[in-house]
Amino acid sequence: MKKILVTGAFGQIGSELIPALYKEYGRDNVVSMGHSNISPDFDGILEKADSRDKESVSQIIKKHDIGTIYHLVSLLSAKGEVDPSLTWDINMNGLKNILDLGVENNLKIFWPSSIAAFGPTTPREETPQNTVLEPTTMYGVTKSAGEGLCRYYNKKYGLDVRSIRYPGIISWKTPPGGGTTDYAVGIFYDGIKTGKYECFVGPDTMLPMMYIDDAVNATVDLMKADSKNIKNWSSYNIAAVSFKASDLELELKKYIPNLVVTYKPDHRQKIADSWPKSINDEEAKRDWGWKYEYDLPKITKVMVESLQKVLDKNF
Repeated sequence: MKKILVTGAFGQIGSELIPALYKEYGRDNVVSMGHSNISPDFDGILEKADSRDKESVSQIIKKHDIGTIYHLVSLLSAKGEVDPSLTWDINMNGLKNILDLGVENNLKIFWPSSIAAFGPTTPREETPQNTVLEPTTMYGVTKSAGEGLCRYYNKKYGLDVRSIRYPGIISWKTPPGGGTTDYAVGIFYDGIKTGKYECFVGPDTMLPMMYIDDAVNATVDLMKADSKNIKNWSSYNIAAVSFKASDLELELKKYIPNLVVTYKPDHRQKIADSWPKSINDEEAKRDWGWKYEYDLPKITKVMVESLQKVLDKNF
């Protein structure tokens, strides 16, 4: 088989997608591309390159006989506001390079969008698949524009490029990485280590969230789906659970009864308030059988048990 290339392989999604791809297709058929956060015990095919360097990526494609790319490189919402120009450069120029290489080499491509593509004018309850996209962050702008670019390349060139609008992703293998929904990861890290957490959004802030295993399974399942069943060539809504920050606090207190959470909303509160509270994902369910497995109690349990082992080992 032709090999799979994963760019941004060592970020939140990539670090968990890689093992899933190993299991599905074999370690020798997956190439990981990145240039930072590479684990010293990484055991796989590694290429160090920047997706903005089209020629370097082209050489990797030819060297390894790549047939599919999961392009995961992205600067996230809160971090992206620090340097909007860099965010545009990484998120958009990197994506266009991958799409161009996809056309040139007849590749199949996955690219992640996000609920950040929505904005304050989007319906916040049961946000529909096709709706207003007026994001208020540069990260969101790149996701909205990226969806349009993917749709364009499919319509103009017939490129098989598929996408998911991820909600907030909760995982334990990588620490919070600068996203607005990362309070739902940070509370576990700080809560287990110190028994305290200062939350940067208010207690009543409700956002759609998903455990990493569900996100990875959705990604793999979408890419395995028969192209005849794919009706959306921009990006699919997917959803799992929506909860308030205070709901997560109460659930975590079942494991850490003396946990002290204080709420001190910062600039990320405005971003969170512009995003949906819940998502309608009927099209993903209909077209390629999407379903989730992890609700809030199950997410909390696996996060506490997994992180406790890691933190006990490190400290």
